[in-house]
Amino acid sequence: MTGDVLVVAACGEGRGGGHLIRSMALVESLRRSGAAAFLHAPGNHGGKVPAGFPLPGDLFIGEEEIPSRSWGLVVLDLFRTEKKEFARWTSLGPVVGIDEGGCRDDFDFLIDLLPRSRKKNPPNVLCPAFLPLPKNARPSFYEDRGLPGPFRVLVSFGAEDPAGLTVPAALALAKEAGTACRITALFGPLHKSPAESEAALAGTGVLAVRGNGNGTREMFSGYDLVLTHFGLGAFEALAAKVPVLLVSPGTYHETLAKNAGFVSAGIGKRGLRRLGSFLFSGGLPDEKKLRRIAETSRAAAARWLDTGPLDLGGFFLSWTPVIHRRCPACASQRRRLLGRFPDRTYRRCLDCGIVYMDRTTPPPQEYNTAYFFENYKKQYGKTYLEDFPALKANGKRRLGIIKALLAENSPKAAPAGVSPLRLLDTGCAYGPFLEAAGEEGFVPEGIDPAENAVRHVREKLKFQAFHGFFPEDLPGPVNMYNVITFWFVIEHLEDPGAALAAANRLLVPGGVLAFSTPSFSGVSRRGSLRTFLENSPGDHWTVWDPGKCAGLLSRCGFTLRKRVITGHHPERFPHAGRFPRSCGRRFFLMLSDVFGLGDTFEVYAVKTGELSPENRDG
Repeated sequence: MTGDVLVVAACGEGRGGGHLIRSMALVESLRRSGAAAFLHAPGNHGGKVPAGFPLPGDLFIGEEEIPSRSWGLVVLDLFRTEKKEFARWTSLGPVVGIDEGGCRDDFDFLIDLLPRSRKKNPPNVLCPAFLPLPKNARPSFYEDRGLPGPFRVLVSFGAEDPAGLTVPAALALAKEAGTACRITALFGPLHKSPAESEAALAGTGVLAVRGNGNGTREMFSGYDLVLTHFGLGAFEALAAKVPVLLVSPGTYHETLAKNAGFVSAGIGKRGLRRLGSFLFSGGLPDEKKLRRIAETSRAAAARWLDTGPLDLGGFFLSWTPVIHRRCPACASQRRRLLGRFPDRTYRRCLDCGIVYMDRTTPPPQEYNTAYFFENYKKQYGKTYLEDFPALKANGKRRLGIIKALLAENSPKAAPAGVSPLRLLDTGCAYGPFLEAAGEEGFVPEGIDPAENAVRHVREKLKFQAFHGFFPEDLPGPVNMYNVITFWFVIEHLEDPGAALAAANRLLVPGGVLAFSTPSFSGVSRRGSLRTFLENSPGDHWTVWDPGKCAGLLSRCGFTLRKRVITGHHPERFPHAGRFPRSCGRRFFLMLSDVFGLGDTFEVYAVKTGELSPENRDG
């Protein structure tokens, strides 16, 4: 990752201390790995150390200092960020949200450390193991607690306890527990009146202690039960292998608790009244009830923390984010979120219909020998060269369409020195389309990033071929062409708008642009959008909609003349397997053909104008 890392944490009144504590841990982790990372706490002493937290001041950065640095990543742990505020952070760099609400869809990437209750708006990654978890842990949740003496309960409702549950919860336990239980009430550094709270507990047998928000998690392993609410403390207790019982401040926390698999006594006062019945019988800890809580806590730990503690800072440092604030095809800012996956986020442009991808790291561009042989054979059952005759025959079909369009649209007089049949195949690979074009009377040239493929075209097929990427690696001065093709290439280009603009500049008036690409309207996408996006190759930057591409082509000076739906897969239709193989295949193939449900398509367009002003520079 290039640039510094800015972590912005919520710590205003009512927000508790969890956001600040885990953001602090993230900054420290980043710094241990050598990164220049800083913590900002809006609204608290200019973004510096909030009162009550004895934290190193050099980790914090004030409001006035933020614009002076170059930020490679901005991490927001603000609970709920609204659009107006969010726009400010996006101006600094790629933005990651930690358990964020508000304009959740707008974040470049989302990491949820705490499980959410809704399936709507899932994150890129859900991983409580990224939380700052204690190193100290008991041997097990119940059987081998290894602690002599009475049953020990820690009451801890976070750094702030905005709902004021610590004292009444400790009193409720003390009333039911008797002498067989030792209760400790932990008051966090943001608790409003710890002295008054301690006084309220005087004479009840409850031990009151104060925490500083840093390192108190290591206390948990010294207890047999932690009483808290859904949040950071609950997962810290799980990591310490301590059974957890929750009391929820409200319905929101209660829903989160149940969704995550915790045992909860209930909400507010009602939950407090039920504490005794959850833990004790006749003033003694009830073995059966405690075992149920322990087993449920064990299951929750296995569900959420099975990997053991993970380093969130190291995870971020492995990133080299590639994000698009605008559509890479038409530059529109109007977009809609389609799906999130661990290493990528998909959005759809609401103007041109293109689906485009943001990534945590660039995809590997391994267009080497293995790409055309081992990898190609795994997908198609034969190597690229073994498939050469079929690819060439398909090229002949495509050339028939291209020649018909040239005959209709060729200018009366081509520019001096330009052959009326000059053709450039972008991503030419080992040249089956070039060989077909040569036999059809074209003067073919190719360009490809695979050096072995370019050498094969030059030495075996005797055609001109350039090693590299379109258009930057074409030698100058560049020839003008009558045909430029991108056969299953344009989806591999991060900036297809620039490629279309370059194609317009390189084509003579009346020249043909042709390409093929996966379809967003095919049966695979209609079956399951999430599965379709998840299975989309990691180096496919865009997915095109055949019904929407005419407008985009027009912006780049092209007129769509023909569209061919290809890639028909009747076996991918829902319930296709219930039909007899022969008749079912014919039926679904007919449906796919009639309704244009193929998973790929071809576009044939003619240059009818120059670039629109907004696309003139690519």
